[in-house]
Amino acid sequence: MSAPGTWRDLPARFGSAVVMAVVGGAALGVGGVWFAALVVAVTAAMVWELARMSAPDRPQEALALAALAALVLAGVLALHSPFALALLLLPGLASLLRPRLHPLVAASYASALMLSSYAMVALREGAGLATILWLVAVVIASDLAGYFVGRSIGGPKFWPAISPKKTWSGTVAGWLGAAAVGAGFVLAGQGPWVLVAISPLVGFAGQLGDIMESWIKRRAGVKDSSALIPGHGGALDRFDALTGAVLAVLVLGLFGAMPGIGG
Repeated sequence: MSAPGTWRDLPARFGSAVVMAVVGGAALGVGGVWFAALVVAVTAAMVWELARMSAPDRPQEALALAALAALVLAGVLALHSPFALALLLLPGLASLLRPRLHPLVAASYASALMLSSYAMVALREGAGLATILWLVAVVIASDLAGYFVGRSIGGPKFWPAISPKKTWSGTVAGWLGAAAVGAGFVLAGQGPWVLVAISPLVGFAGQLGDIMESWIKRRAGVKDSSALIPGHGGALDRFDALTGAVLAVLVLGLFGAMPGIGG
């Protein structure tokens, strides 16, 4: 059994989490252009970080790709046309124009970021606030349960070759935390009981999103995607799990397996 992790980063992590919760919660509640603007800004930051990690010798190019991501996402959101969705691939395709570390992985991940960001805004406007609150709560509960249980108990590693800090205890705790969120929404009359089973699946997709980003960081030889968020690293470090969770909800929706949430 491995020794429990240290807690030195907890104060900074907590403080940043409070700020993100206030800003993000306000934008979620208001919705509309304010939420869309926040999503565009966060997406640009994530693409910037990804471009820096995959081509660290070209920082100006990373800024250009981030600006392209912001312009494309804002444009697609403004057009409200399914024919415009293909434009979300542009930042990823543009990243292939110059050599970089694992170019196909970087381009695919950039496209996943763009698609999930668009889906976040579309879900907020189409499915309603309750669906987004459930999704965010599942990701947060999974992350917090995994963080505290994993560091307190430790134990065998989940996937040490890619994410050496993640343990099976933290992973399973994340699933249980997600299931608890699903149960909470059901008991509050906001969804059917199948939500209790779907929530851990979405939480696990979020964990896989986190693992994917860990793989990219290990290949790039960096600990954090950036230092934008004290205690959390970069935007990718904070929102990688949300990216995976949103994509899982999209897949569930395509197969008709996503239940209605809210009134």
